Amino acid sequence: MNETLTLSAVAAAALLTLAPKVVRRLQLSMAKHPSLTGHSRMAQRVARLLPGYAYDAEQFFGCDDAPAEVQALRRQGFAALAQRLGEQHARSIAWTDALRPGLSDLQFTSQYRVPFQFSPYLRQRIKLGNVGVATQGVTLTDLDGQVYDDLTGSYGVNLFGHDVYKRLIAQGSALVADYGPVLGTLHPCVAGNVEKLQRLSGLDEVSFHMSGTEAVMQAVRLARYHTRKRHLVRFCGAYHGWWEDVQPGPGNPLPPRETYTLRDQDDRSIEVLRTRNDIACVLINPLQALHPNKAAPGDSSLVDSSRRAHFDRAATTAWLKKVRQVCTERGIVLIFDEVFMGFRLGRGGAQEYFGVQADMVTYGKTLGGGLPVGVVCGRRELMRRFNDAHPADICFARGTFNAHPYVMASMAAFLDYLDTPEAEAMYARFDTVQDARAARLNERLEVAGLPVRVANMTSVWTVYYTQPSRYNWMLQFYLRDQGLLLSWVGTGRLIFNLATTDEDFERIASRFVAACQAMQADGWWWQAPGQSDKGIRRGILRELIAHWRKR
Repeated sequence: MNETLTLSAVAAAALLTLAPKVVRRLQLSMAKHPSLTGHSRMAQRVARLLPGYAYDAEQFFGCDDAPAEVQALRRQGFAALAQRLGEQHARSIAWTDALRPGLSDLQFTSQYRVPFQFSPYLRQRIKLGNVGVATQGVTLTDLDGQVYDDLTGSYGVNLFGHDVYKRLIAQGSALVADYGPVLGTLHPCVAGNVEKLQRLSGLDEVSFHMSGTEAVMQAVRLARYHTRKRHLVRFCGAYHGWWEDVQPGPGNPLPPRETYTLRDQDDRSIEVLRTRNDIACVLINPLQALHPNKAAPGDSSLVDSSRRAHFDRAATTAWLKKVRQVCTERGIVLIFDEVFMGFRLGRGGAQEYFGVQADMVTYGKTLGGGLPVGVVCGRRELMRRFNDAHPADICFARGTFNAHPYVMASMAAFLDYLDTPEAEAMYARFDTVQDARAARLNERLEVAGLPVRVANMTSVWTVYYTQPSRYNWMLQFYLRDQGLLLSWVGTGRLIFNLATTDEDFERIASRFVAACQAMQADGWWWQAPGQSDKGIRRGILRELIAHWRKR
């Protein structure tokens, strides 16, 4: 009897010991988004199982069971579109095709412009050039002399317009012309950059790096070094560069290690931050507020019309203040990753825009005045890379090209430009202007009876679709035909610069509507009775299973 009681007591004690761990584990599981975007390991397994297959000509034009007359309309429109693009951009296309075998970047981007089932047939018949020779205002001119309205935004670099950055780079180059590309010894302009970044960020110290990805890596390293904790928290769908700890799903050959991917704008995530003792830092990408808990939109994943986007500034502000509070309470380092959105939300970035002070901020893109750069700003105690009491206890970080004179001088010109009346005038109206333009375009699309809408977070826009379709990804090619240049992610990102005038925008909007009308006229948005996004996804799942069984 005594032995039984003793065993029972031991078991009860063990359960009591395990109970907090079980509760924390359940809290962590509940704070993960139920989609594959929120479950990195599962997403990797699914990606490895996904069979590759391609549609033939019949399936390409009729995978949604469109009637023969609609398929014939699509074939005719497709052939005409391919011919126009091929004739208008022949030299640019030839140049791109010649370069592609030797440039892996081009191979990747051309492969993943559209859903993989459609890609082989489309790439054989619709060719796109990827070369420019001149820019002016909001336009880019290709090798054939074709002039596009540039909505690529240079991946976010181009905030103020092409002409501004050409001028900034020229000013910077002139400033250091007598000095040259000397590394290690600092040019005097670095001091002014540090002072201005301290003022803009509201933080104590600055370090320079070669890219935004590298800046985020260093911020996380410093957070781990000073907290002596290993885990970082990122939110579902957010992009923070391409290194392992912040991209733990498909695209990363390694499984997630010390990374928790939690639901964005959800109190269950706050509870995880409040109760766990192993979290060094929280990463915030402000752009994620445009599509919380969803991966960055790209047309390669546009298999149906379930893509949605909406920016709620008040809700995002309330959420960030909750995160700030719990990070302060728990000694967790709050990092704002403003590599993409920094300076697009205002001179003071997301901190100023949302009224929330971070512990560290990373910048990149436009801050280099057109040249590549990464920057970390942080509280003094977090930026320290060594320990006086233990001289071998360091957090090493260097880079050969950190504080490169030409980059620093171009940055100095950019930071000076922020203080000009010209830049201040753009900032004074850019938020309301962008919102009004998006609303005006949506009104035109609705009046025209087109199943397309746009959503925006200031100057970054995304396109979504209002009726189920397998062919929304075709719109990027009709937009190119109308003279609108998009990046390789297609309609997932339209990035405007602040130099876009009302006249420029009216031209862009007219071209956008015309492209949608042409696509509609060619039958791509035909809809079967009762068709739904869920039905489309189920059909694709059946295809995947059938091809997987054939392997």
